[in-house]
Amino acid sequence: MSSHVFPSSLRFNDLAHPIVAGLISVIVNYGGTFILVFQAAKVAGLSPELTASWVWSVSIGVGMTGLWLSWRYREPIITAWSTPAAAFLVTALATTPYAEAIGAYMISALAFVALGLSGYFEKVIRLIPPGIAAGLLAGILLQFGIGAFGGASVDPLLVGLLIVAYVVLKRFSARYAVVGILVLGLLFLLAEGRVDLSGLKLEFAAPIFTMPLFSLNALLSVALPLFLITLTGQYMPGMLVLRNDGFKTSANPIVTTTGFGSLIMAPFGSHAFNIAAITAAIATGKEAHEDPSRRWIAGIAAGFFYVLVGVFGVTLAAVFMAFPATFIATLAGLALLGTIGGSLAAATADPACREAALITFLASAANIKLLGIGGAFWGLVIGLLAYIVLNGRLPQRRGSKLPLNEGTAK
Repeated sequence: MSSHVFPSSLRFNDLAHPIVAGLISVIVNYGGTFILVFQAAKVAGLSPELTASWVWSVSIGVGMTGLWLSWRYREPIITAWSTPAAAFLVTALATTPYAEAIGAYMISALAFVALGLSGYFEKVIRLIPPGIAAGLLAGILLQFGIGAFGGASVDPLLVGLLIVAYVVLKRFSARYAVVGILVLGLLFLLAEGRVDLSGLKLEFAAPIFTMPLFSLNALLSVALPLFLITLTGQYMPGMLVLRNDGFKTSANPIVTTTGFGSLIMAPFGSHAFNIAAITAAIATGKEAHEDPSRRWIAGIAAGFFYVLVGVFGVTLAAVFMAFPATFIATLAGLALLGTIGGSLAAATADPACREAALITFLASAANIKLLGIGGAFWGLVIGLLAYIVLNGRLPQRRGSKLPLNEGTAK
């Protein structure tokens, strides 16, 4: 399908499922990790206005880059803020002046633009065997699958309702399972009075420009860690999510576009955004649409919802964060079940790579944290080392044709 021709035969199902997948991706992102942004803003002593500007800049930036990339390449290229970077900033902003942090954000963004233009990141991605990539993804997502059931000890009625509804809907109407549990869960929470939106009012966010300052201290203590954490914790697994579901867009324009977007939005408070990993898997798998060539609509929908949140700033972010944690965890885990299952199947499909893929899966699921770098990176390193030792050779560079779980995406 040409990247410039809009499909002429879109039916209701072609739109409904990917739009809901995009919405769930956004809900999980705001409900699950956005609290880190507020925590970092509080540590930095930011005013409500500067905090709202941060929300505006990161939401608009994520939305616009995701919209553009999904439209341009007709693939569900979901972008998101860097969650591990936000966690890092909770401590880093305590000792770094805000204007210097803004300068560090810009330096990190420029580094990503240079990396994307160089083309080296795509070459590294192509060296990773498909089984290792699938094992990595399954390991990253395992905790979310477990989380779908773990909340039963805290909120058995809500979690039990969602799980039973999911299984029943899967039996009789698999395509509507995730849509069904989203609607049913929201109705249940509203009926129980567990989502209090009475004090909320819609207010437009106003971006505030902060003149950046550049210092060696911020370069070494903020910009460099921000770049490495985002590269290893977001870009690497994010690209492998796309590859695992058969989407072939080069990493180069994705890294360049998100890096350039981060550069533009940094003076308004945005720390970094990038291709999504966990939340992207909600939109790249079969749950979004049986036909891979229709899943790009989920990227458009997610981008639209992010922009909507950005326009109204903290108000709509607070709506997403008002949902109970067990609802977010169960919704995310059930929406990712298909992806987890498909990844495990792909990881064990090739006998020559099976044991290394299993090691990658377990090491990633263990979420090892060393030297300030998260589990996805170490899981990949351990898995690749196991592959080299077990096979007696380095991984060979692959072409664009990848073995898939469900057919090649168009």
